[in-house]
Amino acid sequence: MSVIYILIPIAIIFTAIAIYLFFWAVKTEQFDDLEKQGMSILFDDEPVSNKISSTATDTNKSNESELQDNTSHSNKADK
Repeated sequence: MSVIYILIPIAIIFTAIAIYLFFWAVKTEQFDDLEKQGMSILFDDEPVSNKISSTATDTNKSNESELQDNTSHSNKADK
């Protein structure tokens, strides 16, 4: 029975903290737009095909420049 004298003040403290945190969240506008973040995962920022094609183009350009460098080095070595 004496444990109830400890549990009731602890419950009151936890309740006061929970109420304080709730009002803090409302005051700092944590609950303004609950749907935006949930919906944002469904939409891509940029289409994936553009990212892949630009990456492939960059890779092709770097491969071409490497080939030109290799042929110029081999031509110098042959002379």
